[in-house]
Amino acid sequence: MVDIITESSQQAMPAADKTGPDERLSSSELANLWSLYLAITLRSCIVEYYLKKVEDMEIRQLLEHSQRAGRERLKWLSELYAGEDHPIPHGFKEDEEVNPDAPRLFTDLLILSHLQDMVKIRIDGYSTAVVMASRHDVSAFLSESLTEEVDLYNRIVSVMKSKGIYSRPPYIPLPEKVDFVTSQSFFRGYLGKRRPLTSIEVSHVFSGLERNAIRKSLFTGFANVATLEDVRKYMERGLEISAKHIEIFSSILIKNDLPVSMSWDSGIVESKVPPFSDRLMMGAIGTTNVELFSTYGKSLSIVGLPELGIDFMRLMAETMKYAKDGIEIVIGHGWLEEPPQVKGKETIDKKLH
Repeated sequence: MVDIITESSQQAMPAADKTGPDERLSSSELANLWSLYLAITLRSCIVEYYLKKVEDMEIRQLLEHSQRAGRERLKWLSELYAGEDHPIPHGFKEDEEVNPDAPRLFTDLLILSHLQDMVKIRIDGYSTAVVMASRHDVSAFLSESLTEEVDLYNRIVSVMKSKGIYSRPPYIPLPEKVDFVTSQSFFRGYLGKRRPLTSIEVSHVFSGLERNAIRKSLFTGFANVATLEDVRKYMERGLEISAKHIEIFSSILIKNDLPVSMSWDSGIVESKVPPFSDRLMMGAIGTTNVELFSTYGKSLSIVGLPELGIDFMRLMAETMKYAKDGIEIVIGHGWLEEPPQVKGKETIDKKLH
């Protein structure tokens, strides 16, 4: 059993305080803090519903820790916004987005896997935001939040391992010696004899497979409970896309005699009663769209085999098109909250033209 997470084990958030009279929030800080506020409220709504249904005590402790940390961060952000005369974002509110009386949608183990994915996404978000922050209080807040998320992620992985559901990346043989690339044939795929996959390529293929596995389960559950037809069809289309991406990545691993990660199809409980609003479900999928697009982009920039690069390129293009269509649905229903913008942009554009 993993260590119990208590409120006392969490460090207090650093006080919001400018380091100089003229040090306002930069555009990067405005953007990242706004995005963070929406992301925290989104996860808080999902986790609050999970807490109503989860039975496993270890998983419950992790969910409770996530909620406590989220509330502390929202409190810090609200105080910061008040001090800056910045309107507090609307985000996602539990009384608007969650039906706590809805039946269970996912099993406890799938809830744990979804929490792992949400925390993984936030780690990426915090690590990006912290290197773009210039104000000391913002940097300290983001650094502390990142440290807490990494700690939570490690605890989640420990629980997943103890329950036998952690998808460990494939093992490959250790190199016997250090080698250097001596020929352009290292980057050939279709021409000449194809070399084995490198550990870097295996890790990126596995990452794509793992991300699509959790997305597939979300699409299945959300498609079952979506109330609006366009949202339901969007989820069904996402299910088809994720299944196709899983097949592509699985075939790559199988061809190289490597194992594939587990499926979460059995973690979905049959229910037609929506626990979440259509807006929240679109927001949750939108977040994974962005993360998957980023994952494919990183993979495309680092893999050496041309055919792998082509795979990631076309999957990234398909993900981008799917994400764009989702944004159009969200805008069509008036659900998309505007981020902070440059003041007087329309006036500037008119002067330029």
